[in-house]
Amino acid sequence: MGPSPEDMEYSPGDMLPRAELRGLIGHIRGRLLLLTAIFLIGLVGGYPVSGRVIEALLDSTAYKPENVEVVILHPMEAVLIRLRMGVHLGAILSVLFLVGDISWNGRKIFSEAKRVVYTGKGSLSGLIVIVLFSLLLALTGSLYSHEVLVPFLLDYLSEDAASANLSSTWQLRSWIGFIVGLYFASIVGFQVPLLTWILLRNRIINIDSMTRNKGVMWFLGMAFGAFLSPPDPISMFLVAGPVLILMEFVLILHVMTNRD
Repeated sequence: MGPSPEDMEYSPGDMLPRAELRGLIGHIRGRLLLLTAIFLIGLVGGYPVSGRVIEALLDSTAYKPENVEVVILHPMEAVLIRLRMGVHLGAILSVLFLVGDISWNGRKIFSEAKRVVYTGKGSLSGLIVIVLFSLLLALTGSLYSHEVLVPFLLDYLSEDAASANLSSTWQLRSWIGFIVGLYFASIVGFQVPLLTWILLRNRIINIDSMTRNKGVMWFLGMAFGAFLSPPDPISMFLVAGPVLILMEFVLILHVMTNRD
């Protein structure tokens, strides 16, 4: 006998069943125009603000070691940096919107994907709690980047160059792009545990599939950390470690609070 339709829709190794995945992709497509508008708001609003951010970074002693000289190679660098910061801000606003949207419409989205009639409504109080937690996690990610991640990695790069008797001359675009990228990774990465909690509470994914795929989850997290940081174990863990630890906390909390 061939596999049943249910078996084809869900494999024990899947963290997100195929029907639910199709429903999620379809919902995001339906929100594409709204997501684009939110992204453009962040881009347009972030461009003028980014000028002040660049000035603050140039005046900062925490982000520019004493033995480092920042240079500008061509006049367009400042414009390109401001555009990049606007893009990051637009992407962050889009992610925050998606977290709240899935929290509000999650059960409806995935009920329709499985062709089950859903007549319930999202909880306003629950949405407010999710939004507050999302903003809190975004703030926590920013503080983590400001206090730990960015200063440590910049000092690491500076000391590594000094140990090789190399002069530390950083291009303005690369320097600020590196800092902005780490902030972006922390803010967005800290939303992943909250999104996982939403999916678990709405029974879109189950704890057994998350446990079975824990090795894959850690591998992807470390690969993401290696992509954004110098390729040594300490730097990789500094980027990916907090998100993975929060993920483990979410899984433990779900097991403790789940009454089924």
